Amino acid sequence: MNKKTSSPKMSSNASAILSSNGSSKIQKSLAASVLSQSTPGKVTGKDMETKASKVLNSDKYSDTTKSLAASVLSQSDKKR
Repeated sequence: MNKKTSSPKMSSNASAILSSNGSSKIQKSLAASVLSQSTPGKVTGKDMETKASKVLNSDKYSDTTKSLAASVLSQSDKKR
């Protein structure tokens, strides 16, 4: 079981992103994953790991988007 959870600050940021009309589709997807991991026991899925990894390895995404991606990956399954 994964005991790591999203920080309250990251969860708050993710909530604001989901509520904003100006947020991109990728930001909303990552934010939803961050929020779903705000309680213990949730592990990032393989597809979301791949998406977050691509964000971190690209120069086209904002710092906000990369921060969300990093949070998502911090709770990934280490066995993969």
